[in-house]
Formats: sequence, C-alpha cells, structure tokens
Amino acid sequence: MNAGFRERQAYWLLIAPAFALMLFFYLLPLVQLLWISVTEPAPGLGNYKSVIASAPIRRIVWTTLRVCIETTGPTVILGYLIAYAMVHVNRGQFAWMMLCVMLSFWVSVLVRAFSWLVMLNTNGVVNTFLISTGLAAEPLSLAYNETGVVISIVHFMLPFAVLPIYANMAGIDKIYVAAARGLGASPWQAFWRVYFPLSAPGIVGASVLVFVFSLGFFVTPAIMGGGKVVMLAEYISVQIQDLLRWGLAATLAALLLIGVFAILAIMSRFIDLRMLFGAK
Repeated sequence: MNAGFRERQAYWLLIAPAFALMLFFYLLPLVQLLWISVTEPAPGLGNYKSVIASAPIRRIVWTTLRVCIETTGPTVILGYLIAYAMVHVNRGQFAWMMLCVMLSFWVSVLVRAFSWLVMLNTNGVVNTFLISTGLAAEPLSLAYNETGVVISIVHFMLPFAVLPIYANMAGIDKIYVAAARGLGASPWQAFWRVYFPLSAPGIVGASVLVFVFSLGFFVTPAIMGGGKVVMLAEYISVQIQDLLRWGLAATLAALLLIGVFAILAIMSRFIDLRMLFGAK
C-alpha cells in the first residue's frame, strides 16, 4: 500500500506544475471573462439580452457560421485527397509532402492574407491567368468579398484537415481493402464500401477542427473582406480596441466559447476523438 501511495503521490507531483499553469493561464481568464460579461457596464444579464435582441449581431453570427461552413467543405475535401496521397506514396515522396504541409505553419496568417490579396486582386496572378487562357472574359471579383475570405481561410486551415485525416488513414490496415479486392470488389467498390467508412472518423474530426478554428478568424476577414465581411471575432476585437465595450465583447466571447464547447461535446458522442490521432 505504501508503494501504491508513493506512486500516486509521485503522479500528482508530476502533473501539479502543468495543472497550475493551466489554472493560471486558462481557467482564471475564462472565469474573469464570464464575470465581466455579467458585471460591465452594470450587473445582470443585460449584455446577453442585448446580444439576443440585436439584429446586426445576428447578421454577423450568421455570416460567421456561413463562412465557416463554406470553408469546412472544400478544406476537408482537399485535405482528404492530400492525406490519401500521403498514405499511398513511398517514403521519400511522403517526406516531401509532409514538409510542404508543415511549411504552412511557418508563415503567419497576416502574410498569407496579404499574399492572397495580391494574387486574387483584379490585376493579380489568378485573374491574369484566367484571362490569358480564355477561361474568363474579364477580371473576376475574388478579393474584398466573401469568396476571397473563404479561399484564404481554406488555405490556412488545410494542414488542420490533412493531419487528423492522415493520422486516421495511417491506422487503417491495408488488409481490409486487399480482402475486398480478393472477394471480387472493384477498386472503386473497395474504396467506397471499405476504406471510406474506416476513414470517416478522420473526416468528421477534421471537419470539427476546421469549423471550430474558423470561428476565431478576424485578421483574414478584415483584410480579404475589405470591411464587407465581418465575422464575430473581428467584431469582438472592434468592441474592445475601438469602442472599449468590454461587457459586450466579453459576452460575445463567452457565447462563442460555449458554442465551441457544445460542438465538441456533441461530436465526442459520435466519434472517439482518440481515433483522430491514429488510435485503434
């Protein structure tokens, strides 16, 4: 019993520093956020009532959800194709593909947004290519609107879709597909009826990650949207930095946080989150 007690004591001593850091840097700020939302500028639930009754805020929430949905679909599709290729290439090709995926983490969101702004502008590379090849008769409006915002966010979020899908695919035993082929299934049937269902947890997990992370974008919409596409995180930033409305900003942030936790809680009931990282 003494050995077991010492083992448990050593366990708690090891995790105590990490727990203290989590408490100080995460839990306390969250508590303070909730406290500000019900005390500024006056005690009560006035901020929450104002948010619910505000038509402009409802439009911003709808814009945020719409952009996140429009972002999640293309990101997960592209991420699935890239992850599928990474699983089925040789080791050298895999190393290069993984390097390309990881390189995107080294470029800031600000640099990416301005790069896409240059590329998607009226005289940018994309419009120049479309016009020179005859695919478009005149420059397309790809910047300073929702289309540009979605394209830029998809590019930023792509690694967050590739990695969990790849982790899930890497844990799929190839013998299942080989068995299906041996029983007479065509390559398409083996993929659609065997491989795709096994990779579904990775797809769901990547969709949740991309959707949740997209909720917090504010630099990209501010640059690529040109003031025409305002998402919730950008609106919160304006309330704090420009208008000093801490109570309203804290309320919106608290509601956003609650929404994120609700999404994660619901999805955790349908998939084992450990499968996103290759667990079987």
